[in-house]
Amino acid sequence: MKIMLDAGHGPDTIGKQTPDGKMKEFEFNEVVAQFVKNELTAFGLIVMNSHNRERDVPLKERTNLANKMGVDAFISIHANAYGTIWNSVSGIETFTYTKPSEQSIILASLIQTSLCSITGRSNRGVKKADFAVVRDTRMPAVLVECGFMTNNNEATLLQSIEYRKRCAKALVFAILCWIQQKR
Repeated sequence: MKIMLDAGHGPDTIGKQTPDGKMKEFEFNEVVAQFVKNELTAFGLIVMNSHNRERDVPLKERTNLANKMGVDAFISIHANAYGTIWNSVSGIETFTYTKPSEQSIILASLIQTSLCSITGRSNRGVKKADFAVVRDTRMPAVLVECGFMTNNNEATLLQSIEYRKRCAKALVFAILCWIQQKR
């Protein structure tokens, strides 16, 4: 089983940060992706990254790589934002493409349930969107938003190693459950 992890955006993406500038979104995404990769690899899965710590990888390059490698699932990890100033919007949401495969829906539901359960954050639901990483991939694909950088409380969580590890554990649990149900 091959899984591709995508730490959304990149180290140089402008504007993807907390309102106070203390955390860039990629910092959260990349650390969580690495925790997930380490755990899934320990379970014997082949795990690849579509992102690069040194540069912003264009979306087309990410999806082309996933399709070329023939991975079984593509998971894009993000921290959300609502506007650019502090506000009260909070919670976790998981996205599939607007016309998702059955397996994308199952994977998204497992991830959403697991993340909300393990983190205790509010459940904003599984949603559909025309995001390139879920549209242009030929395998089950989801984009997960692990909390809002524009919510002061969630921004503090997103910056903590404990919360990052909890998000990673939730993702690993959901991915393993998804693999198990496919057998």
